[in-house]
Amino acid sequence: MSQAPQVLDSDASNKRMLAVVKRQKWQDLLFHKVTMGFSLLVLLALVSIIISLFYSAWPAFSMFGIGFIWSDEWDIVNDKFGALIAIYGTLMSSAIALLIAIPLAFGIALFLTETCPTWLRRPLGTAVELLAAVPSIIYGMFGLFIFAPLFGEYGQPALQSTLGQMPLIGPLFGGAMNGIGILAAGIILAFMVLPFIAAVMRDVFEIVPPILRESAYGVGCTTWEVVRYVVLPYTQKGVIGGIMLGLGRALGETMAVTFVIGNSQRILPSLFAPGTSIASTLANEFAEAGDLHLSALFALGFLLFIITFIVLGAAKILIIRTERAKGFKT
Repeated sequence: MSQAPQVLDSDASNKRMLAVVKRQKWQDLLFHKVTMGFSLLVLLALVSIIISLFYSAWPAFSMFGIGFIWSDEWDIVNDKFGALIAIYGTLMSSAIALLIAIPLAFGIALFLTETCPTWLRRPLGTAVELLAAVPSIIYGMFGLFIFAPLFGEYGQPALQSTLGQMPLIGPLFGGAMNGIGILAAGIILAFMVLPFIAAVMRDVFEIVPPILRESAYGVGCTTWEVVRYVVLPYTQKGVIGGIMLGLGRALGETMAVTFVIGNSQRILPSLFAPGTSIASTLANEFAEAGDLHLSALFALGFLLFIITFIVLGAAKILIIRTERAKGFKT
């Protein structure tokens, strides 16, 4: 008689456990499907953007063919378009921005994580991050009304009298000195991408286990040796990711570049000369574009998309090769 309640309690407990397991199984299945749906939604949006851009750009590609990419003609009146000028301005201004921003961001991140006094670390890091919150239009206004006059009066003459007198690179620093141009756009872009790269580098440098640093210092390594042989190998992926984040911002920046690049459809050897970029061309000409002109602008947007993909793919390949080289060495 006493065993019957125990058997009933055991059966009830087993049923409750089975119900809980069944409910958890459905919850896991639902969670898996929902998260997979989110991922597929992003992929669907990406594919939709590519298809819509290519569809709108097809009239220009069918009219001018593959030569649209390396043609340097942009004649709105006669409906003759080429992407070379805009691609050149985009790549040159972005390259200048990275050449300036990467060393500065590297130094800022190292100072904040390795040698900065504790009382200064937080306010200085916050100040760097606040630069990323400044709207691009503010950078553009600063570049046009403050930086460009000063750069034209002091910066460009100094560069022309020094680097402009050197062989090979001298022509890059010649020409009219009016403060705007591809070099000015690159410098403004450097200010814009600097906080992004510095913030990412700082965050990845901080995740290095303290025991690795302490072990390196314990065997007599200097700060630079710790950074070179411990911090950088450990955070290599994060550093490359931060640089790619900055490059992506530089490639697609619109308003700030539009203010200071000069918006001229020409390719000249001097970095002082005005030029244009894909983003600034789109911002300036979309409102008044006709049918073929509008298709050419969509073609520029499609090419910017492709350039971004190539850059990200190159970064991924670089990371994979570096990891394989490290594994081979060990």
